[in-house]
Amino acid sequence: MGSLLPRRTRRTQRKEPRLSSATSASSAVYVVIVAAALFAAASPVAAQMTGAPAAGYKRKAGMPSSALPAPLREIGFDQNLDRQIPLDIPFHDDQGRSVTLGSFFGRKPVVLAFAYYECPMLCTLVLNALASSLDVMSLEPGKDFEIVTISFDPREKPALAAAKKEAYLQRYKRPGAAGAWHFLTGDQSSINRAATAAGFRFVWDDGLKQFAHPTGIIVVTPDGRVARYLFGIEYGPRDLRLAIVDASAGRVGSPVDSFLLYCYHYDPMTGRYGLAIMRAMRLAGAATVVSLALFVGVMLRRERRARHTG
Repeated sequence: MGSLLPRRTRRTQRKEPRLSSATSASSAVYVVIVAAALFAAASPVAAQMTGAPAAGYKRKAGMPSSALPAPLREIGFDQNLDRQIPLDIPFHDDQGRSVTLGSFFGRKPVVLAFAYYECPMLCTLVLNALASSLDVMSLEPGKDFEIVTISFDPREKPALAAAKKEAYLQRYKRPGAAGAWHFLTGDQSSINRAATAAGFRFVWDDGLKQFAHPTGIIVVTPDGRVARYLFGIEYGPRDLRLAIVDASAGRVGSPVDSFLLYCYHYDPMTGRYGLAIMRAMRLAGAATVVSLALFVGVMLRRERRARHTG
């Protein structure tokens, strides 16, 4: 037993071999890769779809809470992505002039909203949220996009559209907004053609004497094809900006927007842009390779300098 003690002592006194620069680099790279993968996996992906009608819609007496009123079963958004909206549909603008829908298309994406101007609640919330999101964005109205609001109540006339426009220009005071936000009225035939092509389904509830309709906005390409739907009564500025840039095929926005469009993809079920995990991991992998090359290069240079000075 006594003879073993010196051996153990000698073993514990042996110096551990020093790691080479390449071994250190490999260990560092492994840590970076694991961290990048964990970061990508932990990033939020899911989003809620909020395209339903407003809560609290009046039910008939005796109707169970789980049952929707008949009008609400007929409304919603049809996902008519890439469908052409007829640009020859006649309307009247807020100045009372006869125009076609195509008057506002051709060079820039169009943010399209269906709303009737005397709506007691939902349409006001939609337009308020749209104005707030537009005001946050750095994209410029008239230069980067147009905004078209179509009343789906054929009884409403240009005077009411002009009043509505004036009210929203008090909220959205960006330069160019007056010439870029158009409030239209039209007859039932024009309204139906535009709404059907855009996938906007609404009904008149004779019992409540008001329209039942979904909530959301539509982003359309410069040539009139449906590009994106954003549902609900809140539109994140990032989602709206990416939708406009997406609809413009890269002609609007900055290189940063193009980078974000690579990392984020549009989910038609939610009407939101979510992080594309595989794309993010590819970018993280590329960044890791570049970092590894730089790290190894720096370590080798230091080692050569140390040999020369030694």
